[in-house]
Amino acid sequence: MTKPQQVDTQELRARYPDVFARPASARLATPAMIVVALAILIYGLVDLDFSPSRFFAGLSQLGWISLMMIPPDPGSSLPIYLKALGETLSIALLGTTLAAIFALPVSLLAARNIVPSNIVRFPIRRFLDSIRGVDTLIWALVWINVVGLGPFAGVLAIAVSDFGAFGKLFSEAIEGADQKQVEGIRASGGSALHEIRFGLLPQVLPVIAGQVLYFIESNTRSATIIGIVGAGGIGLQLAEQIRVLEWQKVSFLILMILVAVAAIDFISGKLRFAIIGRRAVA
Repeated sequence: MTKPQQVDTQELRARYPDVFARPASARLATPAMIVVALAILIYGLVDLDFSPSRFFAGLSQLGWISLMMIPPDPGSSLPIYLKALGETLSIALLGTTLAAIFALPVSLLAARNIVPSNIVRFPIRRFLDSIRGVDTLIWALVWINVVGLGPFAGVLAIAVSDFGAFGKLFSEAIEGADQKQVEGIRASGGSALHEIRFGLLPQVLPVIAGQVLYFIESNTRSATIIGIVGAGGIGLQLAEQIRVLEWQKVSFLILMILVAVAAIDFISGKLRFAIIGRRAVA
């Protein structure tokens, strides 16, 4: 066995002085960032009136509430809760579907390999950013004041919010598509529409389908939250039961939401694997 060569540190220092003799600013950059981050954290805790005593006192109250939630009991309101859960699932499904349908053509205009001109692409991307920058809950409050209380406002809130997110995600998927298929269709005399229809869409549709399925699952939770502010669904029932301190009904509603989300996650996972497997075979 050959002995490992000993490294001459002095020779390395002489050959690479910039590596061994780093300036003070470079050496102090990481510790300075850590100190600044800690200072911001401490300032935030003080400014927000964070109190460990209040926190631990609240834990005892949380334990008392948890005991009052047992056992979960819907009382005589089970049919009402099932209908409300159906509304929540419908809000999530319809809102996500509408957002995906309207976002797909807009995402084509926001993709660099479809619209090379920055004059057209830039305002579309900023428009999507502005819509995506507003939370779903804010959109729900806006649409409640526009169309009134109920599930319709929830559908519009999710559709508008997801429109901006889908526009960004779809355009990035389109930009990441393999251009060889597009070039092959162009070489065979196909038009620009043929390139999109037969070259790009078959590649990105499985990715888009997986994203839509994930958003349906996520929007089930979002539909519950916006229901609390008046957009209908099971969130409205949950807010009412918390307001009147019916903790057994609250725990039953929470269990319904958890079961629904788990079921949707299971179904969407199966569909995603089916889509990926079909794409791999193709």
